[in-house]
Amino acid sequence: MARVAGIKDVARQAGVSVGTVSNVINRPETVLPETRARVLAAIADLGYVRSESARQLRAGRSRIMALLVLDMGNPFFVDVARGAERTARQAGLGVMVCNSGQSPAEEAEYLGLFAEQRVCGVLVTPADATGRNLESFSRHRIPYVLVDRVASTTGTCAVSVDDVRGGALAVGHLISAGHRSVAYVSGPGDLHQIRDRRTGALSALAEAGLEPEALVEIPSDRLDVAAGRDAGARLLGLVPRPTAVFCANDLLALGVLQALYAAGVRVPQDIAIVGYDDIEFAAAAAVPLTSVRQPAVVMGRMAAELLLEEADDDGRHEHRSVVLQPELVVRASSSTPR
Repeated sequence: MARVAGIKDVARQAGVSVGTVSNVINRPETVLPETRARVLAAIADLGYVRSESARQLRAGRSRIMALLVLDMGNPFFVDVARGAERTARQAGLGVMVCNSGQSPAEEAEYLGLFAEQRVCGVLVTPADATGRNLESFSRHRIPYVLVDRVASTTGTCAVSVDDVRGGALAVGHLISAGHRSVAYVSGPGDLHQIRDRRTGALSALAEAGLEPEALVEIPSDRLDVAAGRDAGARLLGLVPRPTAVFCANDLLALGVLQALYAAGVRVPQDIAIVGYDDIEFAAAAAVPLTSVRQPAVVMGRMAAELLLEEADDDGRHEHRSVVLQPELVVRASSSTPR
């Protein structure tokens, strides 16, 4: 196997010092054009590639931003990653995207990996509701920003969405269409988004003069289409059956829609459906899905911007919690008034 060319080989072929080669790579404006051209020609001829691991050891940080989400199978997190990646690339950074699978144990393993790799910072949607994983990670002094979470302290930056408002938008819309009994297909109870969306739903009922019992919760331990189908089967077995259903995310809503369609239940004539996130598939469903839109790309971009600010901290960085506003997008799945 041929030996990999190093920086000394480049310097020897170009007839310059190792320091000059380093300047051409890192500060090309400081090198005379003819010298720079000679060094670049040697780099191309030898196929030299800078050792990122060596640079990382010298700098104490890599040029990688880590993103740890709950479920990369959810298009919402794909959009978050897209927003973060655009911002990171503009800053000359790459993004390492990892999936905790809603497992605190896997989250802890990934955070340990990020510390070993000396990433420049971490964007994280925590799986561990206790916060212990992040408390342990913080000793490495690597900055992190919470994504789709509200910070519990003033010592952390966070970007989230007003999920109480989102839940109120969803159920308020159903009430305005004449529904007086609404099922709430929820998710894991330790996720604050699930609780906040339920709080918003109850506030919409109260504002309309309806009792809390008008919201019938159908719990789920997952937030995917299969869990939605299971919830849809349980919804069909309720007596009396609610005339509308609000789902904690669009994947659940799509699963409920599949279950209702298979049972011959008409949407929205028999049961109206509202989802949450407004993923791309929502508008393309067999019955286009009404959904509460979260600005996922904006969330990823703003979280990355906050992380870059903290990573470049000159002693003046102030932690901030940004709360974005959701938007109701009405489509056919809830459009027929009762």
